[in-house]
Amino acid sequence: MSSGRVPLTRAGREKIIQDLEMLKGEKRRSIAKDLAEARAHGDLSENAEYDAAKEAQALNEKKITQLENTLMRAQIVDDAAMPKDQALIGATVRVKDLDTKEEFDYMLVSEEESDMMEDKISISSPVGKSLLGHKTGDLVEIEVPAGVIKYEILSISR
Repeated sequence: MSSGRVPLTRAGREKIIQDLEMLKGEKRRSIAKDLAEARAHGDLSENAEYDAAKEAQALNEKKITQLENTLMRAQIVDDAAMPKDQALIGATVRVKDLDTKEEFDYMLVSEEESDMMEDKISISSPVGKSLLGHKTGDLVEIEVPAGVIKYEILSISR
């Protein structure tokens, strides 16, 4: 695991804190309850519910450690200090696919904040990396596994 700084937006940091609180509180209590119920069934050597609860506990603790590590290494991106006309972390970039004429909005975020369901793409993804640093009106060619996508940057907002 890298020891470098992790760029996070303020909203991304708050979400990680909320997730951490849920994992340490509600999720730990739920897993403890599942473990207690599984133990009550007797022989632990052949108890699938107990094994599943122990695995869930291990995964939960691993996720807690990862989130705590992210917060320790976090460097909050200061939107006020960022150029408003450049596609940088924290910016929402509206692009037009030059082949399909479809328009998309992407928010550029760190890997820890990326969420395709919310159109938040990592600055280390092919699309995010290619948009980084560009300005409104720029044409960007992005190599993806399916070929090359050509975008025009329509607008950048924060």
